[in-house]
Formats: sequence, structure tokens, C-alpha cells
Amino acid sequence: MRHITRTTSHAGILCSVILLLALTTLATAAGAKTSGQPQAAGSNQELLLSGRTVNIDGDGVPDGTVTVTIGGKRVAPDQVALTQGNGFYQVRIKLAPDTLPTSRVKLTFKHPSYESVTRTVGPVAANGKTPGGAQRYLAHFSLTLHHRVSPALWIAAAVLLAVYIFIAFDMMHRTLAAMVGAAVLLFVSYTAGSFDPAFRIMTFTQASHAIDDNVIFLLMAMMIIVGVTKKTGVFQWLAYKSFQMARGNIFALSAVLMVVTAVTSAFLDNVTTMLLMIPVTVEIALALDITPLALLMPEVFASNVGGTATLIGDPPNIMIGSYASLSFNQFVEHLAVVCLIGLAMSIAYFLFYFRRSYHSARVSDIPAMIARLRSEYRITDKPLLVKSGIVLAITVALFIFHDSLHMQPSIAAMAGASLLLIISGVHIVDMVEQEIEWATLLFFMMLFILVAGAQQTGLIQAIANGVSALSQGSPVLAVTLVLWGSAIFSAIIDNIPFTATMLPVVAYLTKSMAGVHGALLWWALSLGACLGGNGTLLGASANVVTAGLAEKAGYPISFRQYLRIALAPMLITVAISMLWLLWVAR
Repeated sequence: MRHITRTTSHAGILCSVILLLALTTLATAAGAKTSGQPQAAGSNQELLLSGRTVNIDGDGVPDGTVTVTIGGKRVAPDQVALTQGNGFYQVRIKLAPDTLPTSRVKLTFKHPSYESVTRTVGPVAANGKTPGGAQRYLAHFSLTLHHRVSPALWIAAAVLLAVYIFIAFDMMHRTLAAMVGAAVLLFVSYTAGSFDPAFRIMTFTQASHAIDDNVIFLLMAMMIIVGVTKKTGVFQWLAYKSFQMARGNIFALSAVLMVVTAVTSAFLDNVTTMLLMIPVTVEIALALDITPLALLMPEVFASNVGGTATLIGDPPNIMIGSYASLSFNQFVEHLAVVCLIGLAMSIAYFLFYFRRSYHSARVSDIPAMIARLRSEYRITDKPLLVKSGIVLAITVALFIFHDSLHMQPSIAAMAGASLLLIISGVHIVDMVEQEIEWATLLFFMMLFILVAGAQQTGLIQAIANGVSALSQGSPVLAVTLVLWGSAIFSAIIDNIPFTATMLPVVAYLTKSMAGVHGALLWWALSLGACLGGNGTLLGASANVVTAGLAEKAGYPISFRQYLRIALAPMLITVAISMLWLLWVAR
């Protein structure tokens, strides 16, 4: 009996095991079948959100936080997304069954320099199944963000203003001032900004991306071309030929010198042009027994007017052309005529202003004077002059066609500089060490970082909003404000940092204002910055160079003296530009 009971117990255990194995097999088969077919209603869901956050300029806002609230509940922290460098974001969220599309989905965008914004996303559309069988929902939502007043904005404003003051009043070398300013912005961002995002101005990556390589390489290449060309003595020879053409007529001499300087400055750097023209001009003036100021002031004024006519003639134009993607031909087409008119007016003005000095000139033995200048300021290397002339012609041709070739102007300049170094035999180390103005290039680089900091924090936007509000939506008022504002401020401070600051402002106004004709505001900025720089001694680099060399020769030019001579013709040329722009915009 005991044996029968034990046998029955063993049989029961065996049956239980067999039943358990059978149930497990059925469950596995059912799961396999389910995984191979679409899931029924009530299964898990997935939401994929994407979009872009931009500022009102249309530029992507990086490093912003994107959080999602669904049905009044915020998603887990590991599902919070950060906007990328171009402002794009993407977040994938796993949801409980039957959450969508009935639950409301909200996105919240946060950034230290922008106002936080929460928006409802809709519609959320079903879009197939995930590989795991969950129902997928997609939504694309982009948002325009507005800057807020933050500590970072005030710091950027204070630093930019301090740099302007240091440069305007010559309290610090402009390159050092810009470098200190850029360093302060980055230092604050990585110290105070690490503890409080409200103090974060910009990242190092943003700072490095802000540097306009096209401007830097274009300037560097043109410095090399000019450095090789000046070894031929051609610039001093041009001054001598001007005297020879005038044949003792001082009025004609002054006019010819202005034309030569203006044309040369249109295709070469106006600072370099003045550096090479000043010594022979001073010698001619002393030989005629007149103050060198009577010839130097018209020359430097003409250099700034002539440099305004082309893309490569003046640094502000190089910056504008690169930022706004304007071609060499566009600058010539829209600015050459008004610059010719301005040059003609300038010649008439200075001939009248210095008429007493010209009448008092002691003109004696002109042939002997011409012979002496011929022997002293002659072409020293004719083969090199021919090579330089050919390369310069090729480079200018590339400038003319660079837009059709989709080529940056810097590429044309670097190609010309490289070719000239090869065929001339001039050692590149000599050019790098002696002719490239590294302090100037570094100044531009630091300046770009400063302006980028102001743009990141919303300072530039605030300026643009102010200009837009003052213009009241009128293109004529906008042109007037940009032209005269640029002229006045460029006369007070160096026109290069002012132009750098105004680039994003004009870009915003051009895009946001209805009725603005093409690149009209860019031409207003160019004319205002370049011609306005003629107004004071500190307005343009060529002015400072001229004053320095004149003082070295024993004929200093004071700030008041320069202002008294140049302010009136500067205002006249800007007024002519105003009439020209209004005529173009008609």
C-alpha cells in the first residue's frame, strides 16, 4: 500500500513538470507570434520630437535646453535635449500605452541669453511602428527666441565700450585693447559662467568660429603682394611722375597726387599707399617751400575716398564684402561713380582751402628738380615690376570673376601672392617677417570675437532694434541712420571696430525691413564708415599713419588741426553719398 502511494506521488510530480513545460512552450510560442505581428491597441508608444531654435536673425541658437511635458508630467532628466551648434534638437521619448494622441505635449526652451518659452506641440502624427513594435508618433516644432537682458549682456556691452574708449583716446594699442577685451569675455564665460549660466557669454568654439578667415587671408595675401611690389620703387616713381606732369603748377600737382593716391588705394591697401607716398611728397613740398601739410592732407583724404570704391580698397569694405557675400563687381558697380564724384569735390575743396599755400610756393628751376627726382625716385627693379604688374592684373581679374567662379576673394589674393613669390624669387620668410602686419591681423581676429560676444548676448540685437524703431519702418530713414551714424561714429573711433559691430545690425535690418532695395544698407554702411573715417585724425588707420610720418619729418598734425581741415569735406562727401543712395533707391 505504501508502495502504491509512493508511486502515485512520483507520477503526480512528473505530471506537474510536464504541464509546466507545456505552459512555458505555449507562452514562448505566443510571444514569438506576437513579436512577428503588429501589436494590438494598448501597447507601448514612442514620441520623436525634432526642430530648430533660432534667434530673430534666423541663426541657430546652440547650447539651449529643450524639456518636454506630456499630460502635465515632465519627462525624465535623461530625456532632456540640448540644441546643437545650428540650433537643431531631437528627443526620443518612450510612453505608456494610450498616452498619445490624447495627451497634450509641451516644449520648453531655455537659454541663459534668451527668454524661456513654452509652447504646445501639435499636431502629433502617427508614423508607423518602431522595430520593437511600438506605435511611433512624430512632431516637428521650431521656435524663434528673443534675447533677454542678462549679466552676460551688460558685461559684453561694458567690455566693447571700454575697448572703444581705449582705442579712440589712444590709451592702449588697439590690438592689445581688442585682445584684452576678447580675453575678458572668454575668462568670464569659463569662470563665473561655470557657476551661473547667466554669466556665460560665449564658448571658445563660438569664439574661434566667429573669426572671418576670408578677411584675414585676404589682408595677409594683399600685404604680400604690396610688399613685393614696393621693392620696385614704383610708388615713389608715381609721385615723381606726378610732379613732372604738373610742370611746376602746384594746383595741378596737388590734383594729380590726389588722383594717383585714390586710384592706387582702390586696388592696394590705402595705409601702405600713404606709407610709400609720404616721403617723396614731403620732399617735393619742402623743395617748393610750402608746408607738407598742404599736400599730405589732400592725399590722405583721397586715399580714403578711393579705397571706398572697391572691395579691397579699405578694410571696412573687405569686412562688409565677406560678411554680406558681396562681390568685387558689386562694389565697383554701386560705389565707383559716387566715389569719383566725391573725389572731384574733394579736389576742388582742397585746392580752394590751400590756395594761399599753393600761391606762395617758390617754383624755381623746375627742370633741375625733375632731374633730381628722376635720379632719386626711379624704378629700381624693372623685371620685378613687370612680374608684379602681371600678377596684380591676374589677381584683379580673379576679383572681378570670383563671384561667377564661386570663389572667395581671399582665394584670389592668395593665388596671386603665391604666384608672385614663386616668380619673383623673394624669400617668403622675409615677407612673413617684414611685410605682413601681424598686429593688424590679430586686431581683426580679436575684434571678431568681441563682436561675436556682443551678438551672442543680444547686445547687437538691442542696437538693431533701436535703429529699427528709430527708422519707423522707413527705408529712407534706415539708410539715413546707417549712413550718418556710421560716418559720425567712424570719425570718433576707428572705423574698423565700428564696422565689425554694425555688420550683424545691418544684416538684421536688411532682412527684416520691407522696401529696402537690395544691398542698399550695406552700401550706406560702406560709404559712412570709409568716408566718415576722413573726419578726424583717429577715424582711419591711414590718417594715423600720415600724422605719425609727418611728425617724424618735423611737421606734426594735431587732432584739432586735422579736424579743422577735414571735417567739412567729410560732411560734404557723406551728403553726396546720401543723395546718391536716395537716387539709387528711388
